[in-house]
Amino acid sequence: MAPELPKTYDAKRAEAQWTERWEALGIFTAGKRPEAEPFTVMLPPPNVTSVLHMGHALNAVVQDTIVRWRRMQGRDVLWLPGTDHAGIATQAVVERKLWEERRVRRKDLGREAFLKEVWAWKEQYGAAILRQLKELGCSCDWSRTAFTMDENLSRAVRVAFVHLWEKGLVYRGARLVNWDCVLQSAVGDDELDETEVDGHLWHIRYPFADGKGHVTVATTRPETMLGDTAVAVHPADERYMAHVGRFLDLPLVHRKIPLIADDTVESAFGSGAVKVTPGHDFADYERGQRHKLPIVSILNPDGTLNANAGPYAGLDRAVARKKVVADLEAKGLLEKVVPHKFTLPLSDRSKSPIEPLVSEQWFVKMKPLAEPAIRAVGEGRLRFVPERWTKVYLDWLTNVRDWCISRQLWWGHQIPVWYDADGVPAASVEELGIGAPHPVTGKPIARRDEDVLDTWASSWLWPFSTLGWPEKTKDLARHYPGDLLCTAREIIYLWVARMVMAGYEFLGEPPFHTVYINATVLDAIGRRMSKSLGNGIDPRDMIKQYGADAVRFTLSLLATEGQDLKLAETKFELGRNFMNKVWNAARFVLTAVKEAGGAPGAMRLEDRWIRSRRNAAIEAITGAFEGYRYHDAAQSLYEFVWDDFCDWYVEWSKPRLKADDPACAATLLEVLGSIVRLLQPFAPYLAEELRTALGEKEHAALLPWPAPGPRDEEAEREIAEVQKVVKGFRQIRAENRIAPNARIPAGFLDTPDAAFFETHKALVTGLAGVGELRQGGAPQPCGTAVVSPHTVSIPLTAEVIEGERARIRTELEKAEKLLASIEKKLADERFTSRAKPEVVERERKRLAEAREQVAKLRRAIEDLG
Repeated sequence: MAPELPKTYDAKRAEAQWTERWEALGIFTAGKRPEAEPFTVMLPPPNVTSVLHMGHALNAVVQDTIVRWRRMQGRDVLWLPGTDHAGIATQAVVERKLWEERRVRRKDLGREAFLKEVWAWKEQYGAAILRQLKELGCSCDWSRTAFTMDENLSRAVRVAFVHLWEKGLVYRGARLVNWDCVLQSAVGDDELDETEVDGHLWHIRYPFADGKGHVTVATTRPETMLGDTAVAVHPADERYMAHVGRFLDLPLVHRKIPLIADDTVESAFGSGAVKVTPGHDFADYERGQRHKLPIVSILNPDGTLNANAGPYAGLDRAVARKKVVADLEAKGLLEKVVPHKFTLPLSDRSKSPIEPLVSEQWFVKMKPLAEPAIRAVGEGRLRFVPERWTKVYLDWLTNVRDWCISRQLWWGHQIPVWYDADGVPAASVEELGIGAPHPVTGKPIARRDEDVLDTWASSWLWPFSTLGWPEKTKDLARHYPGDLLCTAREIIYLWVARMVMAGYEFLGEPPFHTVYINATVLDAIGRRMSKSLGNGIDPRDMIKQYGADAVRFTLSLLATEGQDLKLAETKFELGRNFMNKVWNAARFVLTAVKEAGGAPGAMRLEDRWIRSRRNAAIEAITGAFEGYRYHDAAQSLYEFVWDDFCDWYVEWSKPRLKADDPACAATLLEVLGSIVRLLQPFAPYLAEELRTALGEKEHAALLPWPAPGPRDEEAEREIAEVQKVVKGFRQIRAENRIAPNARIPAGFLDTPDAAFFETHKALVTGLAGVGELRQGGAPQPCGTAVVSPHTVSIPLTAEVIEGERARIRTELEKAEKLLASIEKKLADERFTSRAKPEVVERERKRLAEAREQVAKLRRAIEDLG
């Protein structure tokens, strides 16, 4: 065995030492067990926009716990790490940095110089993310670290695009998209921040073109009326049935637009008539398609109004709104303005309001790709844990719309499409230089498409592009399909569903069989953590303060399946206290056992019991891991170590070790060895320190997972009776305010089982804190507890009696005051005659209870003499 353990566990030293050594030795590198069954997990690549937050930490801990357990089971584990270029998000933070620090815009730099700035950002934050994962103790295969814009992954993106192009699943067209006027790019649904705001509802009169009457419409965006091509009402709305088909004169621009009937209109909203602006509203776009309405776009990409806005052309959208409202009011067409709360979609990156805008973009046809991804669930090839998230996945796939995959950015995978001078497109995996012959027309290539692909267009290939696809590599053959994906609920449809679609489209099977949706980390009062609220908890700070193992174990212990995790910094004391408990127990065992000697002897009841409890813990933790119940696994380990081992068995072992009991020493070492193995998935640094101290040559991560042995039901049953008796004595001590360290000369056990008394009195005395155990009842005055079928009692000394008498008198005074107040209330005729009968009856019940409590306390004082 190693030298004696230090008095306290030095987490910082252990973490620094083992993190470096593990990586240098490559003990987490996949492929070292070629005969073993593989177990493959792909780390969801964090965005290189910033460092990791506590949600990332939880996600990483969940994955590391399961892969460490599988590695100990003998599997050939590949946990592949990496980072995501996060196109629009990263470009936005770099643009912001350039403006704040140098007052420079990206267009001032040009594309090439700007991309150098982004690559520098990626190097800084990509390295910081990987460093954080290592500091957390993640057992990734660092030799396979990937980045979504590595050349091999970029090639995979081009191959996938060309594949979809050739199948007719990629097309370019003018469609309504989410438009960020600041970034001047289309953005995805995942890049929106739906925010409730206090706004207004403007009620505007639209005159009929024949001058006979008007229709009032209500809108939250009056400036978009300039792009209206109809007004819609519900076909069953009697107020408008006779007017459907008539034409209206669009105020301010005087364009004739029809009054149409559409089932989607809500008659109860506003006036029951809604403006239809297909060029600037998604619902209106659908209405326009159904009614074959023209699309009038009034916005330029930068958020100013274009020529279709007539006299308002050139104005910024916010300025135009004020002028439109003012002009409507001047013409007597503004009926009223009322306050109105509504949801405003903001760009998650620029924080500016999103504008629905018709734009020429690249799209992927999703319906054909969605069909096998839907079948995967029905065929049992894909499951979600918790199961309820299956509905989110299926609902999105069932109602999927074509995917806008182009972004008007510079950072990302440039779309692999080239054009000749006539604008004829051609997709190619390989670079087609300017002037090279066009593969279709033979004419010289004139330009390449300037747009880049949506971030998810590379992320959806992550499970197999990281393994070498499209090449048929050994890694791909061995590790695809993988086993498990751990991720957040927010990206079930944005990423998970797309990965399943890509898996089927490019490799014919899903990329994993289980999707575990981890909890969302909230602050202590249930709010999402954010910079604006200032309520975030930085995992780096918690690791510095409490240690990586404490952070890991706390997150595992608190992450109850299916519930969000409310987290305060003080919660990490849970993990730190547990690490200290384990360390102190191990230090005691290793010190005491070193001093114990003698030949092996027969096991006692408590030795059999702790081995049985150990086997129960192994069974419970293994079962919890298999069911992805990480909280249950951590809780089972906590209860076994803290309660069974430390609070009971270690205490029973102390007098035996002084007597050089070899059976006890052997049991302590064996059980401690099991604890180290059970601890390793949760607290790898502490486990590594302890396996070294135990003289294990193999790293803790590579030790075999303990197999559950048989349960000793007889020993567990008998010790449970002993524990009942000990807890009975502890209850008497607590009730009589007897200090835990106060030694009582004798305790009394009145039991119908004489054999129980003789057999187990030694186990009871030490932990009950009594000098000896006598049979029968204690002389009066005494404190008594019934723990059926036993009764335990402790004689009360004069000092104890006086303390107990004072305590009871204080309780009696409170009880008598309560009794007096209830009696006074019930004696008041105004109360009994005016109060509801059930209220009076409730007070009478309280009176009876108070009288009984007072009588009970008076008897207790009398019993003390």
